[in-house]
Amino acid sequence: MATHEINVESRAVEGKGASRRLRLAGKIPAIVYGGELQPVAIQLDHEKVWLAQQNEWFYSSILDLSLGGDIQKVLLRDIQRHPFKQIIMHLDFQRVNANEALRAKVPLHFLNQETSPAGKAADVVVLHELNDVEVSCLPKDLPEFIEIDLANLVVGDIIHLSELKLPAGVEIPELKLGKEHDVAVVIAKHGKEDAEVDAPETAEVPATKAAKKDDK
Repeated sequence: MATHEINVESRAVEGKGASRRLRLAGKIPAIVYGGELQPVAIQLDHEKVWLAQQNEWFYSSILDLSLGGDIQKVLLRDIQRHPFKQIIMHLDFQRVNANEALRAKVPLHFLNQETSPAGKAADVVVLHELNDVEVSCLPKDLPEFIEIDLANLVVGDIIHLSELKLPAGVEIPELKLGKEHDVAVVIAKHGKEDAEVDAPETAEVPATKAAKKDDK
């Protein structure tokens, strides 16, 4: 598992006014909570976080928050963005315990779709019903992503959640809730099937109304 270290600073003053001043200074107000320690208010450099948040690992990996060399392992649990400006407003991080299982969403990577029989067929549509999946595992086992090899995908194939190849120590909690939760992840079907479903039905004029029009 790759290590991702992010430097943070302590934040003594809280409140809307203080947070506004931090943002004007190029900082992001944030909080770290969870575990046996009390929540701690921190601040991060906006430019560095803005670059980091463009990477997939920022959302699905264990992050090392470094406060003057003191490292706390955390997961990003919430990110608040400005409605239209390229500004991160606030971040929430949750501490993780190395000996306790955690739940986190992990992105799915679809491999070899273009070279598969379904991917090369002109009239076949390959649908990705899910782009990420929630897993449960110890922090050391958390994968940054899960790969799905579609090399042998043909029209008519459906890959379900239970068919994903998970790393050792990783499980999908949703599968324990029953067969109805074993949803489709990938579907390969003819494109014309969608066209037939979406095609509008031609309205028929009832025979009685047609007869009345002819009588006039």
